[in-house]
Amino acid sequence: MNSSAKFITIEGIEGAGKSTQLRLLAKALTANGEAVTVTREPGGTPFAEQIRDLVLAHTDGPVDPECELYLYLAARAEHVAHHILPRLKSGDWVICDRFTDATVAYQGNGRGLETAWVRHLAEHAGRIKPALTLLLDLPVETGLARMRERGAGNRLDLEHTAFHQEVRKGYLEAAEAEPERIARIDASTSLEQIHRQIVATVNQRLGAHLPAPLAPALEGDR
Repeated sequence: MNSSAKFITIEGIEGAGKSTQLRLLAKALTANGEAVTVTREPGGTPFAEQIRDLVLAHTDGPVDPECELYLYLAARAEHVAHHILPRLKSGDWVICDRFTDATVAYQGNGRGLETAWVRHLAEHAGRIKPALTLLLDLPVETGLARMRERGAGNRLDLEHTAFHQEVRKGYLEAAEAEPERIARIDASTSLEQIHRQIVATVNQRLGAHLPAPLAPALEGDR
């Protein structure tokens, strides 16, 4: 599986602050004169967003884990082919809220499917490997408390605590297995401190020259 030097993914359990930190990193890159595309999984194209609505919707009963997995893989194949790869080919930095690591953590560890098999399918559907994955890590209890403050979540958000514990375990196992790609970021600290960690990591790992801290990027994101 090929990798791209300008492809960054952001991962983490519920309440880790991925969406906020993604916006801040995009602002930092844009302020540095870079073209940036921000996207998410599942989603990123009109058809993949329809799959997102389906897979995250509340249901009257449980969803078969393999059915759930294949829906995520279908959305990813569409997303990569029609959005991520074209933007990378055009020279953009692409920052994606979740990617293949999420599939392994959620559908592998969380749902109890065989993780090596899930990883193989996820990487096949993904077709490209991130140059850097920022894992925003924090205790499950902290993340769930933050999520409850935001109000009602989607179907996966409302899973039991043990499910989210397994998901975090999966993420940490991935970080241990691929330390050259996955950088663990302490997401239990303040928004500004997390942003500082991310900027420093992007500069060190990818040779970027982002200013740190980027104070203007924090305005309006508190």
